[in-house]
Amino acid sequence: MNVQDVMTGSPRYVNADATVEEAARLMRDHHIGLAPIAEHDRLIGVTTDRDLVIRALSEGKGPDTPVKDCMTGLVLYCFQDDDVTDVAANMEEQQVQRLVVLDDRDSKSLVGMISLSDIAEAGRRDQRIADAVSSCSTRYQRVA
Repeated sequence: MNVQDVMTGSPRYVNADATVEEAARLMRDHHIGLAPIAEHDRLIGVTTDRDLVIRALSEGKGPDTPVKDCMTGLVLYCFQDDDVTDVAANMEEQQVQRLVVLDDRDSKSLVGMISLSDIAEAGRRDQRIADAVSSCSTRYQRVA
């Protein structure tokens, strides 16, 4: 099973000049924990609900702070034609719960997001995927 079969398409993104407050509202309104950050139609980072707390609120930054000042610049991603079990293993290795999905290795256009919960849902239909998710879940329990 490929990523495109289980990912969430049409991802919501935040403009790099948007404020922390605008990013938080977008994440709240769309029930998402990670939002890609774009500048001039180019993906330059991501922000998570945790980033907003750790890099903005706890540092005393106000709601008008540009989201690019508290984003994660390193974008972890996969491609839509990647195998879901390989992606789950990569997520375990990187210790992340979500990845940006790009269309292909040439254009690298943002086409979606994939989360462990997307993969877990797919695991209900494919035992290989269920085993990969179980491995990730066990590792998170040990880390916590």
